[in-house]
Amino acid sequence: MSTPTRITVDRTAVGAEVPRRLFGSFVEHMGRCVYDGIHSPGHPSADDAGFRADVRELVRELGATVVRYPGGNFVSGYRWEDGVGPREERPVRLDAAWHSTETNQVGLHEFSDWADAAGFEVMEAVNLGTRGVAEAADLLEYANHPSGTALSDRRRANGRDEPFGIRLWCLGNEMDGPWQIGHKTAEEYGRLAAETARMMRFIDPTIELVAAGSSNHEMPTFGEWERTVLRHTAGLIDHISVHAYYEEDPTDPASFLASGAALDSYIADVVDVIDETGAKAPDGGTIGISVDEWNVWNQTRWNEVDKPRVFTGDWPIAPRLIEDDYTVTDAVVVGSLLITLIRRSDRVSMANLAQLVNVIAPIRTEPGGGAAWRQSTFHPFALTAKAASGRVVLPRVEGAVIDTALHGSVDAVDAVATIDGGDVAVFLAHRDLDAATEVELDLGAVEAVEAVVVTIPEGGDRHTTNSADGELIAPAPLTVEVGADGILRFTLPALAWVRLRARLVA
Repeated sequence: MSTPTRITVDRTAVGAEVPRRLFGSFVEHMGRCVYDGIHSPGHPSADDAGFRADVRELVRELGATVVRYPGGNFVSGYRWEDGVGPREERPVRLDAAWHSTETNQVGLHEFSDWADAAGFEVMEAVNLGTRGVAEAADLLEYANHPSGTALSDRRRANGRDEPFGIRLWCLGNEMDGPWQIGHKTAEEYGRLAAETARMMRFIDPTIELVAAGSSNHEMPTFGEWERTVLRHTAGLIDHISVHAYYEEDPTDPASFLASGAALDSYIADVVDVIDETGAKAPDGGTIGISVDEWNVWNQTRWNEVDKPRVFTGDWPIAPRLIEDDYTVTDAVVVGSLLITLIRRSDRVSMANLAQLVNVIAPIRTEPGGGAAWRQSTFHPFALTAKAASGRVVLPRVEGAVIDTALHGSVDAVDAVATIDGGDVAVFLAHRDLDAATEVELDLGAVEAVEAVVVTIPEGGDRHTTNSADGELIAPAPLTVEVGADGILRFTLPALAWVRLRARLVA
C-alpha cells in the first residue's frame, strides 16, 4: 500500500462551467471509420440508409455531444459536392491523404441525418488545402441558407427542405504540417483563413469558426504559428485548435501515465499566446481553445510499420488503418486527459476524441455481420460525459508523487470535481503502477454515494485489452464507506480510474 491520499473538495470554490462540447468526437473518411464502421449496408442492424444501429446505440451510450467531420487530413483534398445528390451518380475518387479509394456514398446529407439519429451536433470542416474561399462559402450556403438560391435550392432538390443549420465550422486542418495536402506557411494560412472567415460570416453571421492551430506541441513553428494566425484572424474566429496525441514508451510508462501534465502545459502555452496577442472573438470575448483531436495513439508503429506498408500497392476501399487495441493503461491515461480538459474548462471551449469508430477509437466493429464492441477507453469517456456538469472545482490533493522523466514530479492521484446544484462528481486517475492507496475524500456532508472503477481485471495485467470475443475491461462498483465524520474512505487500486457521485447535504 502506498502513501495514503487525502482529497478535499471545497464546494464553495467553484470555477468555470463545464462546456458540453468538451465531450466531442471525430469522424474522418479514413480507414474503417465511415465505411465498415458507422456505415455498413450489409450488416443485419443496418437501417435503410446503411447505418449500423448497434454502432449508433454505442455512440449514444458514449455520450458524444459534437462530432467533427469529414476530416482530418482527408478534408484537405475533399470536394464536398462529390458527397451530395443521388448516390448512384456520385464520383469515385482517389484519396491521396490516406492512399485509399473514396466512394462518396456517405456525404453531408447522410452524415447529418445520422447525427440527428445519434443525438450529436455536427462540426463541419472546410477544405483549405486544395480549395479556398469560394468553395467554403458555397458549402455554407448549400448547408445553411433557407432557399431561393442555386445552392440552397440544390440542397432542397437533394431531399433536405430545411437548412442543416450547422453552427461550428473548422477552417482547414493541420495546415502547418508538411504531410498536409496544401501545406502552407503561417502567413499563407492566416491570410486564407481570414478571407474565408470573412466571406463565411457575410453569408451566415451566426456561425462559430475554428482556426487551425499547430498540429502538435513539438512542431518547430509552434507559438509563432499561433501568433501569426491570430494576427490575421482576430475578430473573425471564435476558437483556435490544439491537436494532442500521446503514446507509451515501453521504457518510461510513468511519463505516459502523466500525459495529462503534458496536455495541461500545451494548453497553458496556447493560452499565453492568445493573451499575449490580445486577439478577440467576433463578440469581443476571449478566443476559446478547441482540442479537436486528442487521444492515445501508437504513432511510432504507424510511422515505422503500418504507414510504409499501407502507402504502397493498391488503393483499397476502407482499409484497416491505425486500429489500435487499447489497454487498461490507455484507459487510465484517457481518463486523466479528460480530467485535464475539465480542469481547463476556463479556456478550453470544446474537445474531440479522435476518432469515433475503428480508427484509434473507443468503438470497434467487425466486418460483415460481426459485432460492435467497447474498447477500454470507452468507459472513462462515457462515464465522464454523463456525470461532468455544472461548475469545476479543483480539489486539494495530498499524497504520494511520481517522478517522471518527461514531466517532473506529478501527483500519483490526479483529480477534478464538478458541482451541479446539489450533485457532485469526482474523477480520479491513480497513476501508480505498483501499489494501491487508501483515500480519504472530504466533500462536506453528503448522501447517496455511488462510485465505479476501471482497473486491471481479475487475472489480467495492465496490457489487457477488450475484443469482439469479450469486454474484459468494464466499470465495476467501488466500495465507499462514509465515516461518522462525513469523510468518504475507499481503496484505490494501482492503475485505476474512478468516477464518484454523491448528493450534497445543504
